[in-house]
Amino acid sequence: MTKNFVEELKWRGMLHDEMPGTAEHLSTDMKVAYVGIDPTADSLHIGHLVGVMMLRHLQLSGHKPIALIGGATGMIGDPSGKSAERNLLDEPTLRHNQEALKGQLARFLDFESDAENAAELVNNYDWMQNFSFLEFIRDVGKHITVNYMMSKDSVKKRLSTESKEGMSFTEFTYQMVQGYDFLHLYQNYNCTLQMGGSDQWGNIVTGTELIRRIGGGKGYALTCPLITKADGTKFGKTESGNIWLDAERTSPYKFFQYWLNTSDEDAERFIKIFTFLTEDDIKNLISEHQEAPHLRILQKRLAQEITVMVHSQEDLDNAVQASSILFGKSTSEDLKKLNEKTFLDVFDGVPQAEIARADLNAGLDMIGALAAKTGFLGSNGEARRELKQNSIAVNKEKVKEDYIITAADLINDKFVLLQRGKKNYFVLVIS
Repeated sequence: MTKNFVEELKWRGMLHDEMPGTAEHLSTDMKVAYVGIDPTADSLHIGHLVGVMMLRHLQLSGHKPIALIGGATGMIGDPSGKSAERNLLDEPTLRHNQEALKGQLARFLDFESDAENAAELVNNYDWMQNFSFLEFIRDVGKHITVNYMMSKDSVKKRLSTESKEGMSFTEFTYQMVQGYDFLHLYQNYNCTLQMGGSDQWGNIVTGTELIRRIGGGKGYALTCPLITKADGTKFGKTESGNIWLDAERTSPYKFFQYWLNTSDEDAERFIKIFTFLTEDDIKNLISEHQEAPHLRILQKRLAQEITVMVHSQEDLDNAVQASSILFGKSTSEDLKKLNEKTFLDVFDGVPQAEIARADLNAGLDMIGALAAKTGFLGSNGEARRELKQNSIAVNKEKVKEDYIITAADLINDKFVLLQRGKKNYFVLVIS
């Protein structure tokens, strides 16, 4: 054992609850533990990361992690805190998603080595797809009473008078199906611990109950807190939706910016949860940050560590460079290095106007670019005044009234960036 897994989770603020005896169970030899992951998309989002980090800490502690893709459970929906059921996935979609998720998980977990505690990926669809309903209620269902299932908070909430939706039989049986996963992994992989978010406690405990009643053994449960932000807004969400680990869904620039914009209070918690920095390193960073909060030392280090972990050093370097385009000194060469997605992310919300390619090929004069053809400035006169005052830039380079915009100015063969003063931007989109 290289470190104490439960103690590691404690100081990082990643332990919500554990079944009595869990720490002792993990303190002797290598144990096997799993976390379930919903495969309804072909990418993880940062809401999944706490569970993934738990698996990584587990592996670093000398234990064997299993990532369970919930192909079967993902089809029926989990009542824990949700109000709607999920869509049925077909098998090709499920397999595609599984492979994509494994690729992302491999950045955190060692699947490939021949170490005894190499990680494994399993899909509960593989053992549930041929399990008939009659077999399931005969072999599993008879061991758990309805009273036991009704006592779970997740079920109580959905059946309460406040809930308009109620709960379908499908969702009601969810805890039994998840519980059976734990039993299956106990019997076939010697897995004795299930981990998950605190909202999963009831489902996990149902699994330990099945292991006791059917497997004649002992299973353990451990949960982490659900991540919330200090201001009450939802963690991992922006106005445009989830923050994904897939660079096509959320660019490394936007990913980097999300962490960079974390509040001081959240950054102090998140740097413990979402990085592998040591306790001493984090204490030093927090101390430095408190001496000069305006330098945002914690946020910068958090954003750097997690962007490299999820993407790469090159992606981090590009994100830092892209960030400096809005707020620092940069050149047209810097702009032209941005790919289209990053360019649009950097200038998200900046006003735009379309210009025909024929107009650009003929040469676009500055008055047309600023006023007549775009409306960036209110009038031709205002455009002339600003140009005389040397406050207009094309692609970050100051220009005079006689400057002509041509195809040579294009960024990604599609955009030209106009700027008045330091903060007023306008994008020409060539169509």
